Amino acid sequence: MDQPIDDRRATGNFHAVRFYESQESLCKIVGEFLSEGLIAGQPALVIGTPEHRAAIVQELRDRNLNPDKLEAAGDLFLLDGREVLSTFMVDGHPSEPLFEAVMTDTLLRLCRGRMDCTIRAYGEMVDLLWKDGTTVAAIQLEMLWNKLAKTHDFSLLCGYGMGNFYKDANVEEICSHHTHVISPTGESAPVKTTSPILH
Repeated sequence: MDQPIDDRRATGNFHAVRFYESQESLCKIVGEFLSEGLIAGQPALVIGTPEHRAAIVQELRDRNLNPDKLEAAGDLFLLDGREVLSTFMVDGHPSEPLFEAVMTDTLLRLCRGRMDCTIRAYGEMVDLLWKDGTTVAAIQLEMLWNKLAKTHDFSLLCGYGMGNFYKDANVEEICSHHTHVISPTGESAPVKTTSPILH
């Protein structure tokens, strides 16, 4: 049975994936995911395309949050996916030391020295790599996120455009690096060996 979106962290590390066809539905889910955290005092990180960042900001406004004020306070970071990728990609693959340095610095700046700081993050760098045809690099990046989660407290939601998947095996491989799959209605289900929630 699906778990409500606000119960996702109950069982520990949360690294979820949402396979989407509609950008509008994706941004609504991301907006809900981040707004729940922001209301609870959890800072938010968005690493995505300009179009998605703008849509997510609007979703936060629709939920009576003030993205400008949150950014000014350092509780919301809106970063460009391509620009962040350029800081740690070497010869077409993510460099583990560079990724760890870049993302650790980002997470620490968001927490600003606060204790028990859990960050909610949405990222689509892996999707950008997949769109570029560098699927091996995308998988490597997912693995680096999982390794980083062992030393830093964050909940990560990844978005993948369904147009980038042509074989079920690709979907299964991506799911194997995540703890949960998100349904179109925003509910989460633990990843299993069976087909994920796509519809």
